[in-house]
Amino acid sequence: MALMDPREVVRARVARERGTIHKAAAEQVALCYPSPYHVGMSSLGFQTIYREINASPNRSAARAFLPDDVEAHRRTRMPLFTYEGERPVGDHAVVALSVAYEIELSGVVHVLELAGIPALREERNERHPFVLCGGPLTNSNPLPLAVFADAILMGEADETIHTALDIIFGERSRARILERLASEIPSCFVPSVHGEALPTIARASHEKLPAWAPIRTPDTELSDMFLLEAERGCSRGCQYCVMRRSTNGGMRVIPADRVLSCIPDDATRVGLVGAAVSDHPEIVRIVDTLASQGRHVSLSSLRPDRLNDAFITALKRAGARAITTALDAPSQRLRDRIDRKAKEQHFLRIAELVRAHSLRHLKVYMMVGLPDETDADIDELIGFATELSKIHPLVIGVGPFVAKRNTPLDGTPFAGIDVVEHRLARLRAGLQGRVDLRATSARWAWVEYVLAQGSLPEGRALFDAVRAGGKFSDYRRAFEALPQNRTRRALRVVA
Repeated sequence: MALMDPREVVRARVARERGTIHKAAAEQVALCYPSPYHVGMSSLGFQTIYREINASPNRSAARAFLPDDVEAHRRTRMPLFTYEGERPVGDHAVVALSVAYEIELSGVVHVLELAGIPALREERNERHPFVLCGGPLTNSNPLPLAVFADAILMGEADETIHTALDIIFGERSRARILERLASEIPSCFVPSVHGEALPTIARASHEKLPAWAPIRTPDTELSDMFLLEAERGCSRGCQYCVMRRSTNGGMRVIPADRVLSCIPDDATRVGLVGAAVSDHPEIVRIVDTLASQGRHVSLSSLRPDRLNDAFITALKRAGARAITTALDAPSQRLRDRIDRKAKEQHFLRIAELVRAHSLRHLKVYMMVGLPDETDADIDELIGFATELSKIHPLVIGVGPFVAKRNTPLDGTPFAGIDVVEHRLARLRAGLQGRVDLRATSARWAWVEYVLAQGSLPEGRALFDAVRAGGKFSDYRRAFEALPQNRTRRALRVVA
């Protein structure tokens, strides 16, 4: 079977985009996302940096993504290339990567290697592009990423990206670049200078808000949606969350009129993005206004204690067919323990409203494997979920709890793959098909945990695992080989 030409795929996608920036400039950056196009183009942060770089007079950014099928792309023997201009990524002086979470680190390895760039920082020299990284992962623990990055912009890079690129393009010596980045940008992590000592996390000025995405495309999960933020950060203190109020000074609200003024007239679908969008004091007005203009509106987060009849009425007018929120823990005892303010009465009220408004279903996200969790907590969830399902069809999305750095639950051990799978089996048996239960992999959650709690050795182990084939068994073998392995307790319960 003939291999599909990757250039034809890219050209077709670009042809369907609106807002693509084609720009000739002396200083060109390859801006890469280590997941496929349909994921990367749903990232407001990635699109914001794309817009910011292209706003510079003598600078441009061209995008590249992890291929949908890495092995198929490799068989074409074609280097990874950009969507704007189809130039090989490896021919750029700067390769910038936005990394959202730990599992995407494997994509970092693939992107660099497909571009013909050594993935390991230690194997690159003056003739190779400078690899600059950033993204949401930097709010938690970028240490495993430091194995691959020459420098990492911590936190919000809306402004620091310009200073960093000024330095990189302004110096000829890599050593001098690293020295200046480390000394002149307080939030720039330079592994060769800082070791494992992480610098401060940057906080963008209010003038940079709101972020908005210049490109709309039908080829994403958020099809043809104009993305912008109604707020940034969060005012809540959930103990498991990286974006809790202690990160970057809490929640910054963008006034409703400013949010509405940013939306293009031809945007029929609008995505309001943020860690706590439903906590915006004018969110109902914003949604209602957009609905009155005939636009479809989607929100990235809905807090159960904020959902009331007026809010759900506005959401339905704006095209909502279901309501999604978060239960987070299987019992009220555990929700209280992790400072999640949701109470059972909130969800009972929401279920009644979802039924009253004839919406398709109520979906709730939750975690299992939390600290001190027992079968009794799972049994409480079974009883409560059954009660909710009698009111209206219920979907539960379940993910294993993974402790993250920069949170109060940092250092909490992983419950164990066998424990998580036991809890999921108990949940399925107890609900007996009354609820649509969708669970993520306990094994890959364990991989995420090792990386979330890890450092440079874990990053190197990930590299070895990817090189070995990238299967779970490859990760297990690589992590087990780490000296003084901090994950030994979790490894003992791998099935």
